[in-house]
Amino acid sequence: MIKLVLKVVMAAFYIFSGFNHFRDPGFYLNIMPPYLPAHDAAVVWSGVVEVVLGGLLLWPRGQWLAAWGIVAMLVAFLPVHVHMLANNHLYPETPVLLLWLRFPIQALLLAWAYWYTVVTVRNTVAT
Repeated sequence: MIKLVLKVVMAAFYIFSGFNHFRDPGFYLNIMPPYLPAHDAAVVWSGVVEVVLGGLLLWPRGQWLAAWGIVAMLVAFLPVHVHMLANNHLYPETPVLLLWLRFPIQALLLAWAYWYTVVTVRNTVAT
């Protein structure tokens, strides 16, 4: 039961985060590393991907794909975290400790998503 509740929490987190890319794109544009191309498109598409993966996570038959997609997405976001830490002077409103804490938080989010890559027969039965 706890795994189901946490899955709904995770799905809501990614759906909300994804929609936030459209509500406040400036926040995401501000943290994009300059060496990555097409910042506007990257912000839009990462928002779309977060919403889709969050929704797909709620569908029992889509859980495995969504979980692996979230793992891949979180790994893809690591350069942003590295950029922000390496260039913390560009983000004076964000404490350096918080920038460091993003890495263990990212590891926890990765582990949490990975937990849903293991699908049992019981998980795949549509109800």
